[in-house]
Amino acid sequence: MLQQKNIKWVYALSIAFILINAICTFFEFYYFNLIPAAILVLLLALFSLDKLILFVVFLTPLAINLQDIDGGLGLSLPTEPIIFGIMMIFIFKQLHTNTMDVKLMKHPVTIAILINLVWLLITSITSDLPVVSFKFLISRLWFIIAFYFLGTQLFKKFNNIKLFTWLYIISFSIIIIYTLYNHALVNFDEKIANYIMSPFYNDHTVYGAMLAMFLPLLIFYTMNKKFSGSIKFAAFLFLTLFLVALIFSYTRAAWVSLVIALLAYILLLLRVKFRTILIAFFGLCIVAIAYQTEIVMKLEKNRQDASQDFNEHIESISNISTDASNLERLNRWNAAFRMFQERPIFGWGPGTYSFEYAPFQHAHEKTIISTNMGDKGNAHSEYIGPLCESGVLGALTFIFIVIVVLSKGFRLYYTVKENEVKKMVLVILLGFITYIVHGGLNNFLDTDKAAVPFWGFVAAIVAIDIYHKNGAEEERVEA
Repeated sequence: MLQQKNIKWVYALSIAFILINAICTFFEFYYFNLIPAAILVLLLALFSLDKLILFVVFLTPLAINLQDIDGGLGLSLPTEPIIFGIMMIFIFKQLHTNTMDVKLMKHPVTIAILINLVWLLITSITSDLPVVSFKFLISRLWFIIAFYFLGTQLFKKFNNIKLFTWLYIISFSIIIIYTLYNHALVNFDEKIANYIMSPFYNDHTVYGAMLAMFLPLLIFYTMNKKFSGSIKFAAFLFLTLFLVALIFSYTRAAWVSLVIALLAYILLLLRVKFRTILIAFFGLCIVAIAYQTEIVMKLEKNRQDASQDFNEHIESISNISTDASNLERLNRWNAAFRMFQERPIFGWGPGTYSFEYAPFQHAHEKTIISTNMGDKGNAHSEYIGPLCESGVLGALTFIFIVIVVLSKGFRLYYTVKENEVKKMVLVILLGFITYIVHGGLNNFLDTDKAAVPFWGFVAAIVAIDIYHKNGAEEERVEA
């Protein structure tokens, strides 16, 4: 009898929903259609949070970016509202019962992240635009909670690291096909490549950055002897698709990041200590600063603009004389440095660059694409942006996160014994390196497209360090 009553309720609710939805559709109110999806998300959040996180990973490349929302931040639908919900569930659970792994909370990467978040909180309080800064802080927080703190727990099962990357790759491939199809209709014109992937990706730079970030993983999946022939063949098809997309993205920074990742791979094979690499890098920076005048004079001789010809396009990377994109980037950086000089300790506030930089531009540095509205990107650097927005400690605490992750990744690659885990550390680390190199020229960590894989990759390295480096913690299932 009870089962019959339950069936009757199911029928009654289904009929009621169909009737109400039909009326709403007749009056052109379509939001009622979202209720089943909302119920599904709610059930996953309450009973299977790990599956909801993986579902968000799949949705991320497909999400639509809405720009110019009140308060200075855009919104990505449907992912960011779901991620916000995940953050709130996490906070409520921690307030009720603290379930965080002590080993995770004591990990150097976690400590570096928390230091950075505390400083962002302080500079949000001192911000010129507190509402903008606190929105930026909350946005950064929901990505870190969902894909770092919960991501490390998700990755206790080693297979979930591979599942995380596959979900993004498969979903991203849909956008790649969409982009290549539309681009082919205009004969792969280089200028149209800047926005042909809209509304899914804001422009070709973040699109190219993500292509570069996942290429090491696809190479690994294609060449891994442990995987079945069908998986390796599928990986090869995806790899080919990503390479074609990278070529027609006309993203110069992505090629630079891949070259640096290749150099890092060679250094890893030679077992060069990370400390040695870090000292050499800072040494090169000092030399570059000492000879900056000579370097600038040399670069100014290059007048090759961006082009559809691959060789010419690569050559245009160092053109700071006529290339509008490069000149605008220099304009934004110079404005950021002037902002930093005025407020070197606390900065102007997280997320405020686009609202504050206009008076710091000099007329002779402006380009044909310059704007006073901040509507064409921000400081174009993951390192210079925090410098002017959160002061010297804003930049240093973020750089500290990067250095700690790299140090841990290098050490893991040299010490992990199990071959599959070792290779996963390698390709995750190389993918991470492509982004931090790209981050010198652009910044996307305020968007889900880049923040989800970035913090996911960081979580993967930390999870391997805590749970998998000895090869005995979790049963490993083949991809």
